[in-house]
Amino acid sequence: MKALLLENIHPVAVENLEKAGFEVELRSKSLSEDELVEALPGVTLLGIRSNTHITPRVLDAATDLKAIGCFCIGTNQVDLVTAAERGVAVFNAPYSNTRSVVELVIGYIISLARRLPEKTEKMHAGVWDKSAKGSHEVRGRTLGIIGYGNIGTQLSNVAEALGMYVIFYDIADRLAHGNARRMKSLDALLEEADVVSIHIDGRPGNLGMFGEEQFAKMKPRSLFINAARGFLVDNDALRKHIESGHIAGAALDVFPIEPKAQGDPFESPLQGLDNVILTPHVGGSTQEAQEEIGWFVSGKLRDFIRSGSTALSVNLPAVQPPPLGAGARLALLHDSVPGVLAELNALLASEGVNVTGQYLATAGETGFVVTDATSVPPTTLDKIAGNPHTRWVRAYHA
Repeated sequence: MKALLLENIHPVAVENLEKAGFEVELRSKSLSEDELVEALPGVTLLGIRSNTHITPRVLDAATDLKAIGCFCIGTNQVDLVTAAERGVAVFNAPYSNTRSVVELVIGYIISLARRLPEKTEKMHAGVWDKSAKGSHEVRGRTLGIIGYGNIGTQLSNVAEALGMYVIFYDIADRLAHGNARRMKSLDALLEEADVVSIHIDGRPGNLGMFGEEQFAKMKPRSLFINAARGFLVDNDALRKHIESGHIAGAALDVFPIEPKAQGDPFESPLQGLDNVILTPHVGGSTQEAQEEIGWFVSGKLRDFIRSGSTALSVNLPAVQPPPLGAGARLALLHDSVPGVLAELNALLASEGVNVTGQYLATAGETGFVVTDATSVPPTTLDKIAGNPHTRWVRAYHA
């Protein structure tokens, strides 16, 4: 079995997969669609980060691919529906880099409030500017968090510890942490926040959700931060409001178009502006976060291949069977239509298969059932594979 890991995934992932019996190829950059089509035949597992895009054409060419690991939070770079139709499981790391992103955002807030980008630039140019003009403490300021999920809630807790007031807006019903206040609308948050920080996901409906209208509603001399997704924000509109002085500073870690490899050129309308911090998508780029992500995602890939576990898969029904201590295990991915489970169990009974445990779940048009038994004859697998509703069937042995 072969695993292809792209975009400088942490060596702990290589170690985990090699221990599980995989031949691992590690590459430092992302691959284009044409390069993926050429590289994926013969590959069982693919590991990517945010810059590699998995399209239907790529999945059509990846005839040996069983699972994709997104070694990051987001999965919008993968066509999840097509992957599910092809029976390819997709896993990610929804929690592993939360703390790293939060610490970066806190650093942004303090740096912008103290206008540190300008101070350090002048010092490098040999200019001593000890003025306090435009420099403020963050204590007592109001942080407005758009998106109150894993990162948003932890940011809320840390910001309160610094003495900030926290308000948040989320379309989902989220429990407020500490003294944070839920706002009834995005407009209400923008009117009150001294700092606005975006932490929403990359679903298509969020494309361009923060533009001219939203910037115009922010408080005069407020600060803006985007460490979520580049395509959420109209950066041309942001430049306009920074140049006018309406917005006092901004920090961005994500961009609509990002270079595919280290050293590639980068362009943004926000370059060259005072009190603007631009970082190259490093929110989760700490050694601690990358090691945790490498360990977590490679473990999910290993468990899927070894035992049929789809726990925390983002596109297949989630089934987490117990470790297989004895006998055999049969995993069946199928169309979610009435009668499939009844047909399976009737076939197993007719084949004399003694079932010792069964675990199942459905999601949309896909069903997944894991059956443990004392043994599963190869002829039984062939009969299950012949069912028109079977997408794939696999056997595991203790």
